[in-house]
Amino acid sequence: MTTADTIHWDPYDPALARDPYPLYARLREEVPLYYNDQHDFYAVSRYEDVQRGLADWHTFSSARGDILEIIQADVQLPPGTLIFEDPPVHDIHRRLLARVFTPRRIATLEPKVRAFCRRALEAVDGAERFDLVQAVGAEMPMRVIGMLLGIPEADQPAIRDRTDETLGTQDGGKIDEGEILSTDAFRDYIEWRKKHPSDDLMTELMTAEFEDENGVTRTLTDEEVLTYCSVVAGAGNETTGRLIGWFGALMARYPEARRELANDPSLVPNAIEEILRFEPTGPFTARYVTRDVEFHGRTVPAGSAILFIQAAANRDPRRVPDPDRFDIHRVTQHLSFGVGAHYCLGAALARLEGRVAAEELLERFPGWEVDWDHAELAQTSTVRGWKTLPLVVTGGRR
Repeated sequence: MTTADTIHWDPYDPALARDPYPLYARLREEVPLYYNDQHDFYAVSRYEDVQRGLADWHTFSSARGDILEIIQADVQLPPGTLIFEDPPVHDIHRRLLARVFTPRRIATLEPKVRAFCRRALEAVDGAERFDLVQAVGAEMPMRVIGMLLGIPEADQPAIRDRTDETLGTQDGGKIDEGEILSTDAFRDYIEWRKKHPSDDLMTELMTAEFEDENGVTRTLTDEEVLTYCSVVAGAGNETTGRLIGWFGALMARYPEARRELANDPSLVPNAIEEILRFEPTGPFTARYVTRDVEFHGRTVPAGSAILFIQAAANRDPRRVPDPDRFDIHRVTQHLSFGVGAHYCLGAALARLEGRVAAEELLERFPGWEVDWDHAELAQTSTVRGWKTLPLVVTGGRR
């Protein structure tokens, strides 16, 4: 008989991160409620359970964080960290950003996003090989978020590098909660923007009036603005860059799909959705359990930490036919952007950047392979993607 004792899933183990899907399948089928006594957390992996949990913020709270080590550190989270808040405070803070991230407003950014992407690719034009992560994945999202926030171009790489360092870990290590909650990187910009307002998100955050949870009409404090900027920079740089990396990797593994997309770019948006399902950049999300709750006949006690494994749920055969097959024509829902109140605010921007990067890559390079011996996954406990992905160009340039 298979029990939880015979299956060990350690989210901090880099060896398991290389190909977690066989283990995710075992968790789904054999231990749908998993408990890890080493790190003291529960986990669910079936689509129905993950969807239910992420939607129920009353029972599965974000108020202590959505990263396992932050929840367990029980640290004081600064106001304005909306991904680490529950309604109604979360909804108040989210509305201040939502006006910037509407699909309609994001769509107007496409010419600038495309220009950033083309500029990044110009640096490798004519190359026989190049690192996709360095050339595009680490470059284009940085420029887009820098533009939105109003960070000078010369300073944008430093902001990106600080984010990467904050989320990065050593083998088997955990994030430093003090580092990830730091807002120091933006402090000087806030002071400068007070004297030099502009048409950017930072200025909008400093000047927007809103009614807070106490019924007081006010503007955000400096600390709240700093927190907002850190949240936007971290989410916008890291996860979108990983999405671009996964596009490069999967198109090398499935060259027929790449050729089909090159011949018919109208298929790219749906292909991006399949990539998000097949290789989500954020494979799991943590929550704090506020009351005793039951999964599969067992109780998860109040006060526990629980992980909802979206990467496993996205491949649940109860929901997705033939889930381990990569199919750019598949039309299905996935949980990679979350559910409910905490549905990813930047989803429209991530989709736009992923689509533009795909279109521009396919336009310039008709084919490529990956030098897998020199490809390296990033070491982090929160996102999964490539640190380096050397592409070897085949077939010349279009």
